[in-house]
Amino acid sequence: MGEGGAERSSATGEGFAPQTPNHRPVAKRIRGFARKMRHEPTDAELAMWRLLRDRRLARFKFRRQVPFQNFILDFVCFEKRLIIEIDGSQHASSTPDEAREAVLIAEGFRIARYWNNDVLQERSAVLEDIFVKLAER
Repeated sequence: MGEGGAERSSATGEGFAPQTPNHRPVAKRIRGFARKMRHEPTDAELAMWRLLRDRRLARFKFRRQVPFQNFILDFVCFEKRLIIEIDGSQHASSTPDEAREAVLIAEGFRIARYWNNDVLQERSAVLEDIFVKLAER
């Protein structure tokens, strides 16, 4: 979203968010936190962004640290309704993550989770898995 909450007029920038039937405004604190997270990525998030940005993966448009409802999505391809989450050990068997995932699935998203170490050490395998998931729909 641009200044004052207005959407950008083109789908080219990171600020573009396609309207969905269940679109709800995002709280200012969530947008601010997402902006902060874009400026302070983890090593794994930075490595993944270098692989996904500028339509580098099969020309699919990904956005990073996207506010959606009360959540921040690490990476999302709205065209394919695919969310990519890069997780550290704090997310292992996390009940809040399960509840979050249920809400996102109800909104029509699929979620792919990768461990930080896999992104940093097994990039080819992670990219191949993402490509397969993109081709599924």
